[in-house]
Amino acid sequence: MQVSAQTGGSVTGILKEKASGLPMYNRLRYTSAYLALLHNSVCHDNTVISDSILFVANKESDNSSCTTKPSSPYKFKPLQLVVPGTLIGVGIIGLESDWLKFQNREIRDELQENIDHRLTIDDFTQYAPMAATYGLNLCGIKGKHGYGNLTIILGTAYALMGTTVYAMKNITKVERPDGSARNSFPSGHTATAFMGAELLRREYWDVSPWIGIAGYAVAAGTGFFRMYNNRHWLTDVIAGAGIGILSVQAAYWLYPIITKTFFRKQYYSNMFLSPYVSSESKGVAFQMTF
Repeated sequence: MQVSAQTGGSVTGILKEKASGLPMYNRLRYTSAYLALLHNSVCHDNTVISDSILFVANKESDNSSCTTKPSSPYKFKPLQLVVPGTLIGVGIIGLESDWLKFQNREIRDELQENIDHRLTIDDFTQYAPMAATYGLNLCGIKGKHGYGNLTIILGTAYALMGTTVYAMKNITKVERPDGSARNSFPSGHTATAFMGAELLRREYWDVSPWIGIAGYAVAAGTGFFRMYNNRHWLTDVIAGAGIGILSVQAAYWLYPIITKTFFRKQYYSNMFLSPYVSSESKGVAFQMTF
């Protein structure tokens, strides 16, 4: 017997339909939600690569329980490079493409019309998805990793993202839209926001897909306000988003190597050490399973 549950097609179809004809900020919000669903459909750890997720019932048993093929979340999958690679590629092409440079200027001019004052909310929203990952854990909504392992993954991702952004800014030396400096490409704020959003998606997708989608919406809003505040071009934001997503993917790939090299004690799961107190004695209990 085969049981199927159509999830991806209906949701993505609704998002694409709603995104048409809306103002730019709302289009970015719906685009971010669609991006999260698309990204999940090509690289989620435990799903079939498809626009819909198929659950196949166990033919050898009489019950109707659904099973999925298990897969390691730390295994490198080439399809995981599709979304971030495309975003980074578009950003890099924009450094030389006259058409993309024209689009940058058109969007900048559109956003700068009738602006009374700047909103520096992007200085804070860049950290919101990252903070939400810890906040949900604190509220008892558990993700795939506890605080310690989550910090290892986040620290690795942040180091990779920060190094990449710093290097590319110094290599490309693109002038900011407001002319304040020549370090516009890529957007570090956007990279930080999408790094947090991708971490949130990876940790909590099995709890609720909308948690990851909300993180991507906040990240897209951060990118929008970087352009609204005349601090970045569109291609800066696009490339920053790709770098943020890719840094988290790489952090998960590197996680087993890092923990085995620097945190070997985590793998001594066959040992148990605990203090004890009784009416007759007190001390430390040690147990080892062979």
